[in-house]
Amino acid sequence: MKRRLAVLALAIASPLALAQDAPADMPEGDYERGRLVFGQCRTCHYPEPEVGHNNGPSLYRIFGQVAGKQPGFEHYSDSFREAQFVWTPQLLFLWLADPLAMFPDTTMMARGIPDPQQRADLVAYLKRASIRGLEAAPESATVPAADEEIQP
Repeated sequence: MKRRLAVLALAIASPLALAQDAPADMPEGDYERGRLVFGQCRTCHYPEPEVGHNNGPSLYRIFGQVAGKQPGFEHYSDSFREAQFVWTPQLLFLWLADPLAMFPDTTMMARGIPDPQQRADLVAYLKRASIRGLEAAPESATVPAADEEIQP
């Protein structure tokens, strides 16, 4: 856990450090299993573009977005408003392990997802939703590897 927090701290300071270190620790995710894991997140977040924000910010195309800066969402904690990092699949994977470790003042009420495989599955689900939207993603669509860039 201490290693993950150190990697997370480096990621905030230097996104390149995360891109070089975290993928080895991140298992390959499965979209379908991630869809099930996302059920607990749906209370506050939606990945569909037509739904928008809820109690939490929209997660549609979250990868590549600067944390705490989504237009139209006004309920970020001070730490998120001041954040200067971009969400990557690897950073989200680390964040989801223990959100309170990164930003203790977060308004996010989830304790995290301790199981690395479930986190990787959730990331795979959000990747697919970010690429094509949930309805447009055919079953045969491939999900990029953890270290691939997602093009909007």
